[in-house]
Amino acid sequence: MRRPWRNRFREEELAALADGSLREDQRDAIEAHVAGSPELRNRLDEQRRALELVDAAAVDVEAPAGLRARVEAERRPRRVRRRPLALATGFAVAAAAAVVLLLTLPRGAGGPDFAEAATLGTRAAAGAAPQPLAGEPKLLDAALENVPFPNWAEEFGWRATGVRTDRIGGRDAVTVFYEKNGRHIAYTIVSGDALDVPSDAEPATRDGIDLHTLELAGRQVVTWERLGRTCILSGDLDRPTLLKLAAWKGKGSVPV
Repeated sequence: MRRPWRNRFREEELAALADGSLREDQRDAIEAHVAGSPELRNRLDEQRRALELVDAAAVDVEAPAGLRARVEAERRPRRVRRRPLALATGFAVAAAAAVVLLLTLPRGAGGPDFAEAATLGTRAAAGAAPQPLAGEPKLLDAALENVPFPNWAEEFGWRATGVRTDRIGGRDAVTVFYEKNGRHIAYTIVSGDALDVPSDAEPATRDGIDLHTLELAGRQVVTWERLGRTCILSGDLDRPTLLKLAAWKGKGSVPV
């Protein structure tokens, strides 16, 4: 059912209200709509949280000058008419986190390929969740270059909710998204030779698996190799849990 408020103004106007660029003759009417709608208040709060993420990265992090300039230019209110930086509801904070991940990745640490791969988990799923693999319930019916995705549902309660396929730096990358109790994580596999591990990543070993951990834009990231391919697990989750999931072998079902 189409919500009546969508006929009155668009998501772009909520974004403009959040960043202060909304025209004064529109502000009162839109603020009145927001005040009377819990849904709109949530959407506006999400826009503001996304902007705070980008602002914090632009101010506090040393990033390439060109990228910083583009972020600042987009954030700066202008007198001329412009298209506001509207972020689709449900993905505003995730989209901003992707920008922040690019800003906060240390220079020379893994390069743009790793940066792009690390941001894939902040994007939206583009396909239905893969199902358990026939004959091997500890795996999902999804894989990249013979590296399968684990099925954590029975062992840990993390169920697959969606999948997306991307092309980054001339490589294929597949990401499977998982959910448990309202929390979300993403598992990305990148084709081809393993990517360089960021220089500031901390090494860790679990069950004989060599892993590296780091924090990017408030998201915990674990990266490791499986059959020579780079795997990246990320999310708003504690590091020990991510390490445990990454190292899980499914009693031999998950290849190492």
